[in-house]
Formats: sequence, C-alpha cells, structure tokens
Amino acid sequence: MVTTALAVRYARYGDPGVLSLDAVDVPVPGPGEVRVAVRAAGVNPYDWKSRRGLYAKDAAPAEPARVGLECAGTVDALGPDVTTWSPGDAVFGLASGSAATHVVVPAGRLVAKPEWLSFVQAAALPVACETAYRAIRLLDVRAGDILLVHAAAGAVGLVASQLALARGARVVGTAGTANHDFLTSLGIEPVLYGDGLAARVLAVAPDGVDAVLDASGRGVLPVSVELAGGPERVLTIADGSASQYGVRATWSADLPLPEVFQAVLPLVERGAVTLPVAATFPLEQVAAAQTLSETGHLRGKIVLTVGASV
Repeated sequence: MVTTALAVRYARYGDPGVLSLDAVDVPVPGPGEVRVAVRAAGVNPYDWKSRRGLYAKDAAPAEPARVGLECAGTVDALGPDVTTWSPGDAVFGLASGSAATHVVVPAGRLVAKPEWLSFVQAAALPVACETAYRAIRLLDVRAGDILLVHAAAGAVGLVASQLALARGARVVGTAGTANHDFLTSLGIEPVLYGDGLAARVLAVAPDGVDAVLDASGRGVLPVSVELAGGPERVLTIADGSASQYGVRATWSADLPLPEVFQAVLPLVERGAVTLPVAATFPLEQVAAAQTLSETGHLRGKIVLTVGASV
C-alpha cells in the first residue's frame, strides 16, 4: 500500500524558485474518482502564469498550490462507485495537480492509453488536444476554408492546424523562421509573425482568411479581425482583451475527454496529428521545465517524468 506521495507546490507567487517538491498525504479517491500513479505530466503556460500570480486575487495562495493539468500513468486505487477502471489500467487525461507522484482524478476525465502510445507522449496530449478540438469546432472549420493559426508551432496551434488539415482546410500558421520547414512538412503554410504580418498573410491568401485561431495572445486580434473580414470567426485562447474587438474567447476545458480522443486518437495513430515533445525533465527539475516553458518559443510540449517513464 502506498503511504507517501510527492507533489510540486508553491506557497507564494514568484519566479521558479518558489516551487518545491513536498511530501504530502497520499490522496484518497472519493465517489467517481480514481487515483493515478503518475508516470508523466505535461507542462503548460497556465502553470507558470499561475505560479506568477497572474490569475490571483490575493497576495498569496490560501494554502500551498499544486501544479499541473494533465498526466499519464496507471490506476492504483478506485473510488467506491467506480466500475469503468481497474487497478493497473494505463490511462491519461486531465488531472489538476498532476505534477506529483500520485493524483486523484474524476473517472470521466481519463482515457485508456493504447500500447502504441508512450506515457510521455500521452501526457503531452490532453490539454492541447482538448483545446484544439474545441477551438476548431467553435470556429466550424470546414473543407475549403483558409484558417490562420497564430503560434502554429506551439502545442495547441500544432494540433489545431493538423485537425483543420484533416477536415480539408488550408492552414496558414505564424511562427519563427526556425519552425518554418517543420510546419511546411506538416502541410501548414508558415508566415513570420510580427510587424507586417497582414501583408505576409495576404501574399499567400490574397482574399484574406475565413477563420483565425489566436493561440499566442500577443496582440494579434486587430490584424486577425482585419484578415478575416470581421470578428465572427476569430477565436482566442490566450488574449484577455477579446471583448474589445468583438472576438470570442474560450478558456476552460468543457468537452468530454472520451469524445475528444475518439476523434483525435485515430489521427494520432496514423500520423495525421503529431505533437512533438520539445523536452523532458524529471519531476525534481520542475523549475527548469517551467523556466523553459516561460520562453514561449517551443515546438510542441514539455513533459515532466516520474520514475521510469516510457
């Protein structure tokens, strides 16, 4: 029986030095929950933004805050009414506080991990895939559309671009020049972000675009509305000023994860959707992982590993 657990926490807001790996009580799953022995946990911009207090209303967390939104691992305990999982099942999903050795997760926020998918790869998928799938659905991207994706080399941008391509859309993606060849290899038409963006997009899409996904949050909404001919099919997942431009924003995961991965996993298996792992760090090096995440210029995801993750 597991008697001790470790979890990444912080008791005050600030730079990565506020993070600590603490011994905590082993979580006990309640009704509708399972406990997962974590093998890998994804790192997301939300982690460092929360650590810096960007979403906070108070000067410090009321109690030590946990880190992480997604994980992959094995089920090792069940809540009293859970019949959908068994101990030993390999799973991945959305799990608050997942930067830990053990985490309790609602049973419906997990998906069975297929054998062809490693724990590290699986841990990279939940947030990016749910967000991208939700965004493409909200934008109603269809065959023949031209979709502009800001930050197309980031995790959400990459998945959203590939989901749109799978629907028969054409995708133009903003990225730094170091990622242009990579995006081209996936069928995405890269353009450099920054000043003069509108002209560069119009050079490849002279009539503008049909829809825009802002996954960057770096002040691109005005040019997005211009290129789309209005705000109706512009969506941001990263810019809090959306309402100023009449643009829709979507923030929180609200789609059933089994529904998302019923659609997405077959695309991942056949290579139509790929999400590179930019870097891995052991759980003990979470501060270094978040420092890298905070640079904002990554191709794919950062993943924390726990134990002998594969």
